[in-house]
Amino acid sequence: MIMAYGVANLLQSMAAARTSVHHTFDPGLLVRLAGQRTYLLGIACQTLGFILAFLARRDLPLFLVQASVAAGLGVTAVLGVLLLKWSLPTAEVLLLGLLLSGITALVLAAQPAHSRRIGPVVVLLLAASVLVMAVLGFFAARLHGALGSVVLGSLAGVDFSAAAIAARPLTNEHTLVGFLTNPLLYLVVIHSLVGQLLLGLAMQRGSTTAAVAAMDAAGAVPAAIVGLLLLGDRIVPGRGWLAATGFVATLLAVIALTRYAEPQHHHATAPPRPASPGLRAAAIRR
Repeated sequence: MIMAYGVANLLQSMAAARTSVHHTFDPGLLVRLAGQRTYLLGIACQTLGFILAFLARRDLPLFLVQASVAAGLGVTAVLGVLLLKWSLPTAEVLLLGLLLSGITALVLAAQPAHSRRIGPVVVLLLAASVLVMAVLGFFAARLHGALGSVVLGSLAGVDFSAAAIAARPLTNEHTLVGFLTNPLLYLVVIHSLVGQLLLGLAMQRGSTTAAVAAMDAAGAVPAAIVGLLLLGDRIVPGRGWLAATGFVATLLAVIALTRYAEPQHHHATAPPRPASPGLRAAAIRR
């Protein structure tokens, strides 16, 4: 899963940089991106990562799975060095080591268990959050520069987090009919699509670094909290400190890695008229 998301990060960021900047909450962005082979390959890798993450959520707590999703940025950084000849500063080597240590700590602290079923109230809240995210995204799409990257990236992270929360109890379905008729399935799909649109907008703004950091934090933290409080996620007795340390270390490493995963081509962000793609050094999103 981590490998698949790492490759998807690289391919989708390259595609977003080649697409004209959108300053509105326009689903047409996904259509334009879909016209690029690079983006479609990235979506294929992301779909594979999504399926593997879904299967992992059947037994593993969300704090481990979501932190591992964010850790895909480490793979992106390594691929950038190997394929795109990015530089590998000492700080990045240390951060990759911290990332590996954080994930290892989470693996040791996580106790496998099936998810609890969630009640209709939680399902309704997840459904209502789709509308809330769409409305917020409509206004956030008007923002430019680093602020737009942070806000749109955060909203994308919340949508992906909501999709993860819906997916965890959905894995309890053992029949095809039950799976297809469960409203959680459609909440996973809708939240993922809205999150993908918000992410595409965020990657086009002035600071992809800020977008990545905001998305990873917003995508991992809410799901981890909800998983522990409502879904029955478990930590091995006596290893709560290890889980907390590993989670924080993983997020800090991912956020810091966005400063070194470079260079990336992305657009100038001046809103008055379409601008041709510029070349700037920036970090790749997760």
